[in-house]
Amino acid sequence: MPVNPPAIKLKRAYERPSKSDGQRILVERLWPRGIKKEDAALFVWMKEIAPSTELRKWYDHDPAKWPEFQKRYVKELAGNGEEARRLREICAAGATTFIFAAKDEDRNSAVVLKKYIEKHA
Repeated sequence: MPVNPPAIKLKRAYERPSKSDGQRILVERLWPRGIKKEDAALFVWMKEIAPSTELRKWYDHDPAKWPEFQKRYVKELAGNGEEARRLREICAAGATTFIFAAKDEDRNSAVVLKKYIEKHA
């Protein structure tokens, strides 16, 4: 019987790191404002897995665009197979937390990425 990888957690970059985070992966294209690199306690920064600059700017965290943003980002992820594969391998190795900067904890790219990686694990 296949073993399911550990659940992926989500956490804002502005929250304090904790041991329970496991491997902390920044999944933003831009570095979060006001965060020092040494304070982020990251395992890796995977900016290439984040939404394209064009998609990020188009979405602009507009809740009305959320359904369409999800579709467009999943399409980008499907075309970014190598980075998605690398991320799945990291997640399979143990506890993982995707670190994001958005204020909206329910409608951001890390939420979409988590669902995508878990679905394609």
